[in-house]
Parts: sequence; C-alpha cells; structure tokens
Amino acid sequence: MPKPISDEKRADIVRHMEAGRSRADVAEWLFVCVHTVARVWNKYRRTGSCSPEPRNSGRKPLVSDETMALVAARIKEAPDATLQELIDGLGLPISRAALSRRLIGMGFTYKKKRSTRPAATGRTSPKRGRRGLRARTG
Repeated sequence: MPKPISDEKRADIVRHMEAGRSRADVAEWLFVCVHTVARVWNKYRRTGSCSPEPRNSGRKPLVSDETMALVAARIKEAPDATLQELIDGLGLPISRAALSRRLIGMGFTYKKKRSTRPAATGRTSPKRGRRGLRARTG
C-alpha cells in the first residue's frame, strides 16, 4: 500500500475543486491520479475533512499488553514453565503458537539447554567410525 499523500496536497485538491476545476485538471496540475482527486474530494464533501484515514489495519491481538505483562511476570517467577502451562494457569484465550510469537516479540528466547541431567544409561550402539575422505589403500 502506497504512502498517503501529504496534507498540503490534499488541501490543494480541495481548494482547486472548490474553485470549479475538473478532476482531470487538478490531477494533472498536482501530479496525482484522478482517482486520488476523486477520493479526497468525496471525503471532504462527506465529512468536511480531507485528512487521511488511519492505517491501523490487521488483526488485533486477543491478549492485551497488560495481560502479556502478567505472563512476563509469571515467566520470571517460573522460567521453566511451558507455553501450555502459562495458557492454562492464566486462562488465556490464545494458542501456543500465538503466545510463542508474542513472547518472541517481547524479547524472550527459547531454552537451549536441558534443565535436568541426562539419564545415566550407557550407549546402546557402538560408536561409529569417523566419516569423510580416507586415503585409498592398495
């Protein structure tokens, strides 16, 4: 989506249209599309304002920022809590994937190390030999 045109250019469109000029002449004079002139003029006639519409499109988050602050506090208390435990414990109406994206956006990272020691069982298969190029014999 392109950037909205400037407020000065919008005011010029309204001024020229009020003076009785045609849409094509105004568009050519101000180097904008005829459709842009029509859109700005129609909005001005309908509302009395020629300011651009807000550009806050997209899906709104299900969980507010205040609730996410509670989630962050819970993570600081129990850093080994899983996403599902956080959802169940706080009763969040959000999926694990969505919570994960929000937490990553807040700067939290995945745990890379194990929190417990590995089991004390030994290897069940023999150690493999080294792979790669070898010198040819014979």
